[in-house]
Amino acid sequence: MNDNHNSDHKKRRFSILPSKKWQVPAIISFGALLGLGFYTLHFSKATSYLSDDPKACINCHVMTPEYMTWAKSSHRRVASCNDCHVPHDNIFAKYFFKAKDGLYHSYVFTTRTEPQVIRAKEASINVIQENCIRCHENQVTDAKTASTVQHHVENRTSRTCWECHEQVPHGNVKSLSSVGYLIEPTTDVTNENEQIVPEWLQKNVQENKSKKQENK
Repeated sequence: MNDNHNSDHKKRRFSILPSKKWQVPAIISFGALLGLGFYTLHFSKATSYLSDDPKACINCHVMTPEYMTWAKSSHRRVASCNDCHVPHDNIFAKYFFKAKDGLYHSYVFTTRTEPQVIRAKEASINVIQENCIRCHENQVTDAKTASTVQHHVENRTSRTCWECHEQVPHGNVKSLSSVGYLIEPTTDVTNENEQIVPEWLQKNVQENKSKKQENK
């Protein structure tokens, strides 16, 4: 009798299921938490972060200036945010870095503790520098340049690319206080088919081409 009682007591003690009187409240609570979780994922557009779409970066409006300056730069045609800002050693490193940065950014933006001027952390600086070299390897390892330009090898290995190319591709540093009203990008900026070369410049280029052809 005692053995059976102890056995039943152990089963109840180690059971993860609630007793009958708590089953309904437990189901309701679990359903509410599950629904809240799905709503949070939907509201935060969490699945968009699995893609390489640059528009995912403007889910948080404080990144709007960075998106707008990139959209007007020459890099728009050849590189997305992830091409520069996440490692490309392997798929695990890529998504681990995205997850780590994403959790940090979520915390900062949720608690409204973002800095006035957004600057890359050391880990991001290393990744960006590696990606600059990955895409522009021919320029930074050019044997002719290394043999003719003084201190070329030292300069390309001891400093970051943007110490010289400081406005590529985001332009001058902007603070949140000066661009805080930019809640989301304007339609003309997000239009990927928009012509970024001014009309007057296109006309000038065409005229110069025509003159060269006539002279030939």
